[in-house]
Amino acid sequence: MEDERSNTRRAFLRAAAVGIAVLVVGVRDALAAPAPRDPGPGDDMPDAAKKVLRERFGARQIKDGHVSLDLPEVAPDSREVPVFIETDLPMEPDRYVKAIHLVVDHNPDIYVAGFQLTPALGKASIDTRIKMRRSSQVRAIVETNTGELWWAHKLVYTTLNGCV
Repeated sequence: MEDERSNTRRAFLRAAAVGIAVLVVGVRDALAAPAPRDPGPGDDMPDAAKKVLRERFGARQIKDGHVSLDLPEVAPDSREVPVFIETDLPMEPDRYVKAIHLVVDHNPDIYVAGFQLTPALGKASIDTRIKMRRSSQVRAIVETNTGELWWAHKLVYTTLNGCV
């Protein structure tokens, strides 16, 4: 009887040791895995958004940088999402920001707004509010008078539908 208990106890301890080893390896692998990232500007872009960008900017390359996009990560009321866009690009007579474009991937009208600027402004920045249909990438694109395109993006989560 003692041998049966001893064998059962040993089997249990072996099974427990294997279980703990599997758990430790799983936790180690989970900690070593790269953290999920915010999708980049071109990652998972819907075809409709790609089409809008092609129609507006042709084959010109849109580069990261020079654009600061400030808006909430979570918009509790998507009928009124505050957006602040600014750029560090110069506003001089021979080189200036001629337009700022705002694109929301999953809105009924993807191209939300376009603002035409002149060097007389002295600084290129826009402070506005937009409606969003659902959680989506918001993209601010700055266009210079020389044809360069720069952008910033942010994934915004919405809790209340703002567009019909």
